[in-house]
Amino acid sequence: MPSQKVLEEKQKIVNDLADRIQGSVAGVIVSYEGITVADDTKLRKDLREAGVKYTVVKNTLIKRAAEKAGLNGVEEVLNGTSAIATSDEDYVAAARILQKFADGHKTFAVKTGYLDNEVISLEKIQSLAKLPSREVLLANVLGAFQAPIASFARAVQAIVDKSGEDVPAAEPAEAEAPAEA
Repeated sequence: MPSQKVLEEKQKIVNDLADRIQGSVAGVIVSYEGITVADDTKLRKDLREAGVKYTVVKNTLIKRAAEKAGLNGVEEVLNGTSAIATSDEDYVAAARILQKFADGHKTFAVKTGYLDNEVISLEKIQSLAKLPSREVLLANVLGAFQAPIASFARAVQAIVDKSGEDVPAAEPAEAEAPAEA
C-alpha cells in the first residue's frame, strides 16, 4: 500500500494535469516508445518553442486527470507508454509537430487528441497537422487584404505615369492683344 505522501503527490499531479487540460485549447496523447534521447530532446525543444507543454505521465494519472477535466473517450488508448502535449493558444502546434515526428519514427505514434475539451479522431489530428502555422495563416490573410489596395495603388500610379507622357508641356500664355476701340 502506497504511503500517504506518495498518494498526495499523485493527487497533485492529477489536479495539475486536469487544470492543464481544462486550460488548453488542444492536446495530443502519444506513444513515445522506442525513441532515442537525442530525438526526444529535439522533439521537446520544438514543442517548447511552439508553446506546447509535453509531459510523460502514467496512464492511470492521465485517465484520472481526463475524467476530472471532463474529457471522455481517452481511456481506450491509454496503454503502453504515454505522453501528453497541451497547447494553451495554438490549436494546431501540438498536432503538427507530433504528427511530423511520428511520420519519421516507426515506434512513435499519435494515439488521440482533443480540441476544446472534445476528443477528436486520428484523421482530424492528421488534418490539423497539415494546416500551416498561425503566423503563416495570418500572413496569408494579411496578403489577401493588401492585394486589392496594392492593385488600386498600381492602377493610380499607371494613370499618373500615362498622363505625364501624353500631356504636352504647358506653353506660356500669350499676351492678350488690346481690344480695338
